[in-house]
Amino acid sequence: MKLISADEAGSLIKDEATIFLGGLAMISLPEEVLKGIERRFLDTGHPRLLTTWACGAIGNSRDGGMVHFAHPGMIRRTVAGHFGQTGKELMKMIFDDQVEAYNFPQGSLSHLARHIAAKTPGLLTKVGLGTFVDPRLEGGKLNASAKDDLVQLVEFAGEEWLFYPRPHIDVAIIRGTVADENGNITLDKEGVLLEQLALAQAAKACGGIVIAQVERIVQAGSLHPKAVKIPGLVVDYVVIGKPENHMQSITTQFNPALCGDARVPVNSLEPMLLDERKVIARRAAMELKEGAVTNLGIGIPAGIPSIAAEEGVSGLLTLSIESGVNGGIPAQGGDFALAYNAESIIEQSAQFDFYDGGGLDASFLGLAQTDNSGNVNVSKFNGRPVGCGGFVNITRSTKKLVFCGSFTAGGLEVKVVDGALQILQEGKVPKFIKQVEQITFNGLDAARRGQEVLFVTERAVFELTPDGLELTEIAPGVDLERDVLAHMGFRPIMRDVKQMDAALFQPAWGGLAVCIAANGAK
Repeated sequence: MKLISADEAGSLIKDEATIFLGGLAMISLPEEVLKGIERRFLDTGHPRLLTTWACGAIGNSRDGGMVHFAHPGMIRRTVAGHFGQTGKELMKMIFDDQVEAYNFPQGSLSHLARHIAAKTPGLLTKVGLGTFVDPRLEGGKLNASAKDDLVQLVEFAGEEWLFYPRPHIDVAIIRGTVADENGNITLDKEGVLLEQLALAQAAKACGGIVIAQVERIVQAGSLHPKAVKIPGLVVDYVVIGKPENHMQSITTQFNPALCGDARVPVNSLEPMLLDERKVIARRAAMELKEGAVTNLGIGIPAGIPSIAAEEGVSGLLTLSIESGVNGGIPAQGGDFALAYNAESIIEQSAQFDFYDGGGLDASFLGLAQTDNSGNVNVSKFNGRPVGCGGFVNITRSTKKLVFCGSFTAGGLEVKVVDGALQILQEGKVPKFIKQVEQITFNGLDAARRGQEVLFVTERAVFELTPDGLELTEIAPGVDLERDVLAHMGFRPIMRDVKQMDAALFQPAWGGLAVCIAANGAK
């Protein structure tokens, strides 16, 4: 192992190199190294025509992460699980066809890293069949410049699969906390483990190099061998990161409670305000089962732990995050993908093994667009790609899915009062439309495979059936024709439309424990 500066790291990257970046948003992101690569390009015009791979979104949407590659001529191709934090500069380059762009499921990319490391032919998976990742639809291509087929539809043992051929990796850029003089690295202060080890092994399997960013160097032999998550035998160069370039998350420099070094009291969670988000989170929480392994997405679903804490039933939940965190209370906002009071933190690829294998009993996810077939789009809007993240993995194999979101978007204003919902101003953007812009979740396929799927909004609840969406509940105070059907691009099935529980629309609810008991244990 050789200790180098970030600028020296930049000089190691050759033109047309393929780089696999570790990190998720700013979590475990080697920001110091990325800045060094950018400085070299701005000074010399090299390295040029790079290809970048990343399992999730890389950056903080402003001045960190992929923004350092967002210069004309610097990158030729970018492949990632999500683009939501990569910044407006790169998003414009993708939209303007200045760079080839591909979006694949976060879990599939995490698994692909292991296949590169093991030199298998590639990844064979059913995740993504029937979605925009499927070559029969879009093949994960985000623009016209993306002409190569990086995923293939194949038949194996009489069944359809998606196959990702193993790419060649020249450089892996990863991050840890402490390195010893031999390059052994711990991840003590990182909130998650991600796939840092697999990326390093992948680069070495390809004859490439591994550059690791850490906070400090310690004497050889001073690290406990079980604390070492990345052995020095796969690390070539180490860069010391400045504190401002070694953030624990987008918004947090370091919080010991987010990496398991401290615990916080559950009652420290702030109760949600009584608005449409709280109503949706309450109604969604009614689908919880005691002991059921449950995944929560970003946005409204992330408020469910707050509802559970307010209702005094936090101890009945078993929560999980795709980044590798199990148990505890998922963090929100800029700390998303981390958790307070986690019971275990495992590698992201291992977590997705569990998810893809059907380990999740229920998932609560965001709702952006859906159609009468129950297809859901969370990945592309008005022609601009956002990306799917772990959504495609999670929705493929979870036994029960609950999509949570407001009924309309763009200026919606409601008032929750006296056990009823008042719509003060309707949102400009309908979410229940004739056809989704992109299929991130295939409702027809889910119905065929017998998945239980609900759509929960502040004014209506829908259930997916083999014949399409069925409206099952509407909120008290809401007019069916004026407030629901008039804002849908299709007419749902209506057989027995009930009223949502009026208690959900009161300042104090107190009914979640009863709902969970009625649902039974896992």
